[in-house]
Amino acid sequence: MENKITDNIKNTEERIRKYFGNKKEIAVAFSGGVDSTLLLKLAADYCKRVKAYYVRTQFQPSWEYREACENAKIIGAEMETIKMDVLSFEEIRKNQDDRCYFCKKQIMGKILEKAREDGFTLLADGSNMSDNPLERPGMKALSEYGIISPLREMGFTKKDVRQLSSCFNLNTAEKPAYSCLATRIPSGTEITEGNLAATEECEEFLMEIGFSDFRVRNEGEMARIESRAEDMKRLIEKREEILEFFSKYYKKTVIDLKER
Repeated sequence: MENKITDNIKNTEERIRKYFGNKKEIAVAFSGGVDSTLLLKLAADYCKRVKAYYVRTQFQPSWEYREACENAKIIGAEMETIKMDVLSFEEIRKNQDDRCYFCKKQIMGKILEKAREDGFTLLADGSNMSDNPLERPGMKALSEYGIISPLREMGFTKKDVRQLSSCFNLNTAEKPAYSCLATRIPSGTEITEGNLAATEECEEFLMEIGFSDFRVRNEGEMARIESRAEDMKRLIEKREEILEFFSKYYKKTVIDLKER
């Protein structure tokens, strides 16, 4: 069994080395999540020059930005922060079903512009084989811009990404999946600074009192908490504390009994 595991690791290393072997310089669209952190690590290890670009918008919470900065620092890669007001774009702000496509197009277009100014001809993102283009309309923008997805091209699934992250001792290996704050707002409901701030503050509060892998759905005057089944009892136990904080933003708070 040990020999088989060792062979698998060697084969994976060879696949990575072969893929990055002729890519001397690469720019990385970096979010600080599980996928892009592994991608940045691999690019930093196997390419001569790499730079991470983080686009900071109203859709990313402050804690996620801080983690991204820390992860880039640990890896030893240069990271540039690009600020963008995504709510200035009507196609994004109106929050229709194609919002993710327009958002990804604006963000990737800005990164591509900055990367080219820095002399990069290749821009990579962290999409992997488990990402379904039918469920992620933003992936269409990647092909339109000619952005490469090394993890996907090397055949790595989300499970592979987590296993490799663990092998490289990356602190994102067990990080729960996290989507941008805009996904908490129902499709068709206009996205505002206010409803984004309410979502961010309430989710950060739940993190501070010990919860992870959850969502706070913004449904107008009501907040709906989605969590793991094992956390629901503890949510009830902390009911008064949660209600007191959430009442700053919502008239009603409910727990979704369906497991996240």
